[in-house]
Amino acid sequence: MAEKPQPVQVLYCPVCSLPAEYCEFGPDFEKCKPWLIKNAPELYPDLLKEASEREAEKVSEQLQSVGISAGRGNDTLPSGETSSSKHEEVKRLPGGKIKKKDKQEVIIEKVVRNKRKCITIVKGLDLFGVKLGDASKKLGKKFATGASVVKGPTEKEQIDVQGDISYDIVEFITYTWPDVPETAIYFIEDGKKVSAA
Repeated sequence: MAEKPQPVQVLYCPVCSLPAEYCEFGPDFEKCKPWLIKNAPELYPDLLKEASEREAEKVSEQLQSVGISAGRGNDTLPSGETSSSKHEEVKRLPGGKIKKKDKQEVIIEKVVRNKRKCITIVKGLDLFGVKLGDASKKLGKKFATGASVVKGPTEKEQIDVQGDISYDIVEFITYTWPDVPETAIYFIEDGKKVSAA
């Protein structure tokens, strides 16, 4: 009787979260190189040659700098470390996509449909910790209109309120939810973002 085939063990890169064979096609191959040289040298033999050449160049540069002035060679290392620590940390998703942190701002937009009907769209209240279901109920009661939570074109939830209440809504939002400052509320007029304050 034949033995069952065993599953293949795949080595994943902790830097880009891709299999080691595909690191060269990932977003940060330069960051993956040190890990690949250490853990998967058989996959990229050219990296070993490059690394040994770089180390030889570094050693020769250090010897030259030590020969010229001993104090200068030591000063260059800390400055290199500070420049790498200043590098801004960005959250990376699998596949190399960068996730940007959303700005805490409320955007109010008026959309006209059927030539005379208006809908006021409120985006970003959830970034201030406001539950959108409760907010839509309060907006509907305050302005005596229909209000609902819907997913927008960017797959983020927003509140649609029937009617043109865009200028009355700013005072209501800042009064009802004190965590939302008036400086964080913006209107979209003619495709431009305008501050409500």
